[in-house]
Amino acid sequence: MRTEDLIESLAADTRAVSPHALEQRMLLGLLLGGAAALAVMALWMGFRPDLPQAMMTTSFVMKWTYTLSLGVFALVATLQAARPDAPKLRLAWLIVVPFVLLAMVSAVELIDTPVDRWMPMWLGHSWRDCSARVAVLSLPVFGGLLWAFRSLAPTRLRAAGAAAGLVSGAGAATVYGLHCPEVSATFVLTWYTLGMLIAAGAGALLGPRLLRW
Repeated sequence: MRTEDLIESLAADTRAVSPHALEQRMLLGLLLGGAAALAVMALWMGFRPDLPQAMMTTSFVMKWTYTLSLGVFALVATLQAARPDAPKLRLAWLIVVPFVLLAMVSAVELIDTPVDRWMPMWLGHSWRDCSARVAVLSLPVFGGLLWAFRSLAPTRLRAAGAAAGLVSGAGAATVYGLHCPEVSATFVLTWYTLGMLIAAGAGALLGPRLLRW
């Protein structure tokens, strides 16, 4: 058999793949994991009782803007790292932009607040639980992304794991905001971020093991 004939026979039953298959599968995994995290949060902690009114406040918009923008930038890095020919994550620096902007808001908040109120504003009423809950809620989101990675072929496993972990943490923090009544930018900057970093660190540790193909 000629080489050309062999190639044609092997390619005869090959189905066309959508040019956006990677994005579609990743989005589906994220949606499935996010829905699972939402269900866990609702059964475990419940929604804050004033949620409809809270969603119209500046503090709620601030929290969701922070977590969602961080998640979007981390998702871009994840999509890059998911490819077998993944280049250096040149746009990964964008992940720090939401953090810097919220840090500026926090600085203004501290300037406008008497010093004796800094500690209560920083700790809030739930600092002991916030980061851990975000980290726990990130697990089903990470599971959805892990499912998406099963049909992909990443080669930079640690980077892919860290990026997916950060996406999971940001998604979990967004879901947790539906329960959390804290309103301080300083609180969100510290404890929400810590929970997301825990998820990213876990993803970096587990990536080489769970994303291997």
